[in-house]
Amino acid sequence: MNSHTVYLYQKEIMEQCRMLFGSLAPLHSYISVILAHELGHAEDAELEHLSGLLDGPLTVSEQAEIRLRIEENAWRYAESLLWDIDPVFLHTIIDESLYSYHQAIEPHIA
Repeated sequence: MNSHTVYLYQKEIMEQCRMLFGSLAPLHSYISVILAHELGHAEDAELEHLSGLLDGPLTVSEQAEIRLRIEENAWRYAESLLWDIDPVFLHTIIDESLYSYHQAIEPHIA
């Protein structure tokens, strides 16, 4: 975890782009967004602590909230790098990425 290594898997990224946008036309921009997000994980000062918390005894709700926070931290960093990208394009990707994390905590929201 301390290596700050970022991995991008070309086939998976291409498939995600095709599924989300219906074509590979925005692939270059999509890769930029995914790379910025992964850099967000690599630069997240909280990641080691938050990941460590996931190893402890937590409720399903607490685990879901921590996982969401990890992803939101990475997206916040990505947004700071991508100030010049179309905000609708960016937030389409962010919203899709965070959807399952929000769904995981939704049943626990009173």
